[in-house]
Amino acid sequence: MELSCAPAAPPGPGPPPGPAVAEGDEYESLPSGAALGTHMVAGAVAGIMEHTVMYPVDSVKTRMQSLQPDPKAQYRSVYEALKKIVLTEGLWRPLRGINVTMLGAGPAHAMYFACYEKMKKSLSDTLQQGGNSHLANGIAGSVATLLHDAVMNPAEVVKQRMQMFNSPYKSVLSCVRTVQRTEGFGAFYRSYTTQLTMNVPFQAIHFITYEFMQEHINPRREYNPRSHIVAGAVAGAVAAAATTPLDVCKTLLNTQENTALSSLNISGHLSGMLNAFRTVYQLGGLPGFFRGVQARVIYQMPSTAIAWSVYEFFKYFLTKHKLEKRTSL
Repeated sequence: MELSCAPAAPPGPGPPPGPAVAEGDEYESLPSGAALGTHMVAGAVAGIMEHTVMYPVDSVKTRMQSLQPDPKAQYRSVYEALKKIVLTEGLWRPLRGINVTMLGAGPAHAMYFACYEKMKKSLSDTLQQGGNSHLANGIAGSVATLLHDAVMNPAEVVKQRMQMFNSPYKSVLSCVRTVQRTEGFGAFYRSYTTQLTMNVPFQAIHFITYEFMQEHINPRREYNPRSHIVAGAVAGAVAAAATTPLDVCKTLLNTQENTALSSLNISGHLSGMLNAFRTVYQLGGLPGFFRGVQARVIYQMPSTAIAWSVYEFFKYFLTKHKLEKRTSL
């Protein structure tokens, strides 16, 4: 399997057309033959890095998507929100729930990247022999999302409940126990269909955009950190903006925001994507579907840039190390 995120350019008498991002810089070509374990290790490290580095902004995004926020938790910008949270709730408040995110992100991203790479290679060979098929990239990313979200959805529920203003949960364990006792195990997957409805198009857009960018700014498919960062950031921003309405619905289902539901006399627990869409529209109209879009894009751009650059680095490093070890024997 090619180590780059798209099949290598076919051999020819000269270099492929188009300038690379880091023209003039010398990078080694990505070695082929990355093993499944390499994809899984690289994916796990990338996932943990992606979710932890930008976690404070993710906390802000969750609060800014609140449909009926407390007067003390109304923010005009990401910076104002972070400043206000730190000053009024403590320095470590934006990091509440980060441990459960790290616990879920490792295995979720290990399966996610491994599945993506395997399916992308198989489908590209079928749909466009020896080439880079955008349809294959989109399908592979969508299928990989099914595995990723099955692991991450319970972690997302706990994380978002702990991120909310005046969260009653003192720890991850107490949140898990309380939700399990009062709402049952199904509460951890109440937003799963909405999560998939959001993440399948998100990942399809994300992977297609990333591969498209790589074709244009890194046509030689070298290990080129700058190209991975730029392509990852653009892919994350485009996918995040396009799927914000679904993210708002997912947040409502995960948090079961009491004030918002009470204002519409909704008793019990809100469930189902259609109910979530209806509730968001009733409370905020069309603008309600884009609450927190600024924070979502600001979070996603560096997140995907970090994920791709770390993933590509570890794929390159681990595979090169294995090849060097073999040749030295």
